[in-house]
Amino acid sequence: MTEGPFAAGLFPAEPFRAARSRSDVAPGAVHVPGWLSVERQRALVEACRGWARGPVPMRRTVLPGGGVMSVRTVCVGWHWQPYRYSRTADDVNGARVAAFPDWLRDLGRAALREAYEDDGGHDVYAPDTALVNFYDGGARMGMHQDKEERSGAPVVSLSVGDRCVFRFGNPRTRGRPYTDVELASGDLFVFGGPSRFAYHGVPKVYPGTADPAVGMVSGRLNVTLRETGLAPGGQREREWPNRIR
Repeated sequence: MTEGPFAAGLFPAEPFRAARSRSDVAPGAVHVPGWLSVERQRALVEACRGWARGPVPMRRTVLPGGGVMSVRTVCVGWHWQPYRYSRTADDVNGARVAAFPDWLRDLGRAALREAYEDDGGHDVYAPDTALVNFYDGGARMGMHQDKEERSGAPVVSLSVGDRCVFRFGNPRTRGRPYTDVELASGDLFVFGGPSRFAYHGVPKVYPGTADPAVGMVSGRLNVTLRETGLAPGGQREREWPNRIR
């Protein structure tokens, strides 16, 4: 591999790089920098590559108005399309999505244990879907809520590859107040409780900041784990206990 963008002096400006300590961004929203080791990041990249090859391939999601999202997405467990979940990817090829693996559920429980400092909520956390978004240097994500789920369980977000600006807002409006956080490769971000339905987005990615040791030359992978609140037949499952601060 050539040096490419990793040559000295070629990194872009990084206005948020100094803030790399663990932080409570909002009630129930926690940023844990560097939570995933390089080895775990590399394993997650390989898993994402496998999911991207099918049975439902990674694609750009078409919105109801005809717009096309700039990120590319593949789903595991349940297929998300605007604005619902299904077991089959009816907007792609009609195939059933890849099964949600037990190791990914265990990773989500470990993430909650870390973020909420073992308050007990991780014991009942049962994520059953993952949305994997790939950002190239020009991709963005507008401010939105994750609200298709029928469960109030926290969302676990894992970042691998290029750094980005993650804009975390409030549950009432897409505008201010919001906080801009730098997410780097290996970072964990969890939002639940009062912040579960906060608006959030990615206004900027810093191309060329990925560490090739994680198995990516460029781009950013974001893996979000969620409880859909749907039973296999589509019925609503139990409510998430209101235990997260």
